[in-house]
Amino acid sequence: MSEKIEKYDFKNGLLHEFEIIDLSELYQNNFEQTTSPHRLEFYQVLWFKKGTSKHWVDFNALDIEPNTLLFLNKNSVQRFDKKGYPKGKAILFTDNFFCKTKTDTAYLKSSILFNDLFSIPKFKVESESFNLQKTLNLILAEFEQPKDDYQADILRNHLKNFLLHSERERKNKDFIEIKKDNKLHLVMQFKELLESNFIQHKNVTFYCEQMHITPKKLNSATTNVLERSPKSIIIERILLEAKRMLVHTVKNTKEISFLLGFEEPTNFIKFFRKHLKTTPLSFREQFNKE
Repeated sequence: MSEKIEKYDFKNGLLHEFEIIDLSELYQNNFEQTTSPHRLEFYQVLWFKKGTSKHWVDFNALDIEPNTLLFLNKNSVQRFDKKGYPKGKAILFTDNFFCKTKTDTAYLKSSILFNDLFSIPKFKVESESFNLQKTLNLILAEFEQPKDDYQADILRNHLKNFLLHSERERKNKDFIEIKKDNKLHLVMQFKELLESNFIQHKNVTFYCEQMHITPKKLNSATTNVLERSPKSIIIERILLEAKRMLVHTVKNTKEISFLLGFEEPTNFIKFFRKHLKTTPLSFREQFNKE
């Protein structure tokens, strides 16, 4: 464990905040970083072409088979398998690169590839999915071209096509899509606000005020879409961050409690025990045994 979960911004010095790299090169050149828990402040598309391994996203161990596509939203805590040796491609990009219009922003915020409310988006690419490979080849060819004024727009168009083909593939694999209506929009808006404010604001009222809706309306939306109340979603987000710090850092309970916005460590311990039926230290000890 380290003192903190390492967070990496996009690489400096690139003309565009977009990159496509070999997974084996990434793994070999950055073994310690990639196999330790870390956050990336940008989007990732990982295409594991060959090999089997595990890939951890928070506390989920994902089985990786040959030709697995995995989509990770920014700020996910992840790590590669130390025993694996992935071969494939990683597409990395930021909001600044992709979102040139309000339509682009709306697409990223609602895409089933980066905003699945029930699971971490991944699927196996079938041999007949030639459009995905064809589009990846176009991205690779353009990325290797000399940089000019047209390249960013061409790469952005190819990337959008790749994501659209990926959405089509995922929907064809028994994916149950949530109806895109106002309730889903409110849930996504709430989740986005929560991500930025859960440490300072733990009451449902704050989020309702920010969204200009009543607590009853927000509760109706989250209950309908997720079968959970807004309060329980806030609690789950706080607990996730607490578990991340307990397992992936050496910070003590007092430090974690203050980082999560609790006025007293005892309040944090009571909160943790109430919802997880164990103490923070017992959770850390148990997880480290596994």
